[in-house]
Amino acid sequence: MENTATKPSAVLQIRTVLSKFQSVLGLAAVFLVASVICVRGDKNLFLQPNNLANVVRSISENGIIAIGMTLVILIGGIDLSVGALVGLTATAAADLMVIKGLPMVPTLLIVLAIAIAFGVFNGVISTKLGVQSFIVTLAAMSIARGLARFWSGGIGIPIAYGDAPGMAPPAFSVFGDRLYGVPVPAICFLIITLIFSVLLKYTKFGRHVYAIGGNETSAYLCGVNVDGVKILVFTLCGLLAGFAGVIHAAQLSQGSPNDGTGYELNAIAAVAIGGASMAGGKGVVIGTVMGALILGILDNMLGLKNIDNNMQLIVKGLIIVVAVVLQREKKR
Repeated sequence: MENTATKPSAVLQIRTVLSKFQSVLGLAAVFLVASVICVRGDKNLFLQPNNLANVVRSISENGIIAIGMTLVILIGGIDLSVGALVGLTATAAADLMVIKGLPMVPTLLIVLAIAIAFGVFNGVISTKLGVQSFIVTLAAMSIARGLARFWSGGIGIPIAYGDAPGMAPPAFSVFGDRLYGVPVPAICFLIITLIFSVLLKYTKFGRHVYAIGGNETSAYLCGVNVDGVKILVFTLCGLLAGFAGVIHAAQLSQGSPNDGTGYELNAIAAVAIGGASMAGGKGVVIGTVMGALILGILDNMLGLKNIDNNMQLIVKGLIIVVAVVLQREKKR
């Protein structure tokens, strides 16, 4: 009788631990598997310093976008336009510097202003007109992608650095370089992670974000400016997507209207794997960072094993399903 009574309790405890620490356990498991299987001869390909640096560099764009997506999902919304914004801002940055001959700082200001404008558009239409964020951001995705193709004539704009006409300012290349061996995109990702972790945990804005996601009506009755917070959240998401587009252009040395395709799905996946509730109100930035790392290590591991890209998509989809199921278990 004693064993029968304690058995369900033990199972429940295991399920609770798995759901509570899913991002930490998932990251540890993926890292361990990659360390074990990515060996060629007596050389561990995955644990090579250059490879680990490349993993962190490669996930920086998605991680930055995913932090913005975390804010949107916390209020119970979604933003499908972030991938297209990466393509638009990367294209705009390349055109403004290479074709128009603008210096780096004005280029950055214009590019980020464009991204902010899209974020404000998403926020205002979804709040003031009551249109679902899924529909609004789907429309914004189409607008951004079409604008990028119109802007560049449908072709990519290569970025070469120098002082001659038709070349970008050399200072712009810093966004794709390394600083003391550490990729600059990774440094930017770390700084943004710290800023938004503090913002959500220790500020009134963060408390309002969680309140709206938990119960929007209650938040409104408690005096929270629901529409204002939502508009700011979408604006910040657009800004981060625009900054990711700048990093993208610097890393690839080009701006193409087709850049960023599917990035919105990777960002949503990172948020889900990181333990955030897709219904809103629950989630943390550090969980999203771990989710982005899991996806980055997974892609790197499968690439080192020469596994087909299509299989990578299948594995990624299965991981998302597992993450959502764990969230349901946590809610129960």
